Amino acid sequence: MNPVIDKLKLLAKPKLSFLQIFNMSFGFFGIQFGFALQNGNASRILQTFGADVEHLSLFWLAAPITGMIIQPIIGHYSDRTWNRLGRRRPYFLTGAVLAALALIFMPNSAMLAYLLPPILVGAGMLMIMDASFNVAMEPFRALVADNLPNDQHSIGFSVQTFLIGAGAVIGSWLPYVFSEYLGVSKIAAVGVIPNNVIYSFYVGAAVLLFSLVWTVVTTKEYSPEERARFQESEPEVGEQKGIMSIFTDFSNMPATMKQLGLVQFFSWFALFSMWVFSTPAIAQHVYNVLPGDTTSSRYADAANWVGILFGIYNGVSAIYALCLPSIARMTSRKIAHAFSLCAGGIGLLSIYFISDPQILIFSMIGIGLAWGSILAMPYAILSSSIPARKMGVYMGIFNFFITFPQIVNGFFGGMIVKQLFGGQAIYALVMAGVLMLAAAVSILNVRDSQG
Repeated sequence: MNPVIDKLKLLAKPKLSFLQIFNMSFGFFGIQFGFALQNGNASRILQTFGADVEHLSLFWLAAPITGMIIQPIIGHYSDRTWNRLGRRRPYFLTGAVLAALALIFMPNSAMLAYLLPPILVGAGMLMIMDASFNVAMEPFRALVADNLPNDQHSIGFSVQTFLIGAGAVIGSWLPYVFSEYLGVSKIAAVGVIPNNVIYSFYVGAAVLLFSLVWTVVTTKEYSPEERARFQESEPEVGEQKGIMSIFTDFSNMPATMKQLGLVQFFSWFALFSMWVFSTPAIAQHVYNVLPGDTTSSRYADAANWVGILFGIYNGVSAIYALCLPSIARMTSRKIAHAFSLCAGGIGLLSIYFISDPQILIFSMIGIGLAWGSILAMPYAILSSSIPARKMGVYMGIFNFFITFPQIVNGFFGGMIVKQLFGGQAIYALVMAGVLMLAAAVSILNVRDSQG
């Protein structure tokens, strides 16, 4: 037997089966289940506790700020961790437990009113929930790149996106299902969260824990010794090893990562506007709910329908994610992403022209195409351009380009809606559509090693 061939076999990272990839990514189903409940109901909960529409984006700053701080740190340490649970698994398991607790407490913030005003408790739970999601989320991105060879990265991130979409569909629809099919009340007294939302958050906590434990039990991680044999592994020569090395890595990020940063800025500024302002925008513009009304049955109908719409776009993204690798092979990853972002921009712009809630489903189809690609293509492009030994920290640093636009939006989005748009939240969605189209143009200038 030729020893050179044997050595090459040892250096090749083995391909994984579809079932192995599915099990490895299944935890993201639970993460997104909980994340969808947050996205679809956080504005509703905060408005119920007294937040004005122009202040909603400030409360939502908890998510990007914690993500900007936590994800690079978690990425840095997960690159250097190895214990009985592995390299990435200790982090997303810890994040799952903390996120589940936050899901239980956030809709019950009014019960703690004797300690602090409910709005502060709710905002605090939102911050804890976001921090926990970030602790769990970044190692999952890195796990795909850790375990799969380069030519399986696209299918790995696409399966992950499919599970994200599936979890988000169920999470988004759950409050509607509880109220319309199980008879759970969708309205409550002033300052109290309806039971259909509370019960949905309880289910979300249970699903989150189960799915993360499933991945921990069914997925193997390569040991440091095994990883050292792969072609993609590289020696660390003369590099800083302390946490301050994050700043060195940031300044030395690959050109492709910088180019993707502009695409991500436009994309995530648009997404943040959609998540924050969809409920008040659709309530006012489509359901003709008066500004400040958060207790009427009509407002509850609008908020529940937003949950359904969010579930639809997530469902579209789940199906579309499985098609993306084929589309990227027939065209290129950049063209596939540009097409998807154009569809999202058109979907967001179309909401302004719609008065029938049912027709909004068509808007969500375009948004779903964009969301499916946003969750897969940038990571597939990025993972081919960064050193394997720094996969975790660079995936965490890449989160900067997701959190920074949300922070900018958080500080200025509400002000723009109040001062520039006269309190009409629908124009925040129009602005989001324009920025999504700008992202589609920007992706064409990104350097991708695979075209």
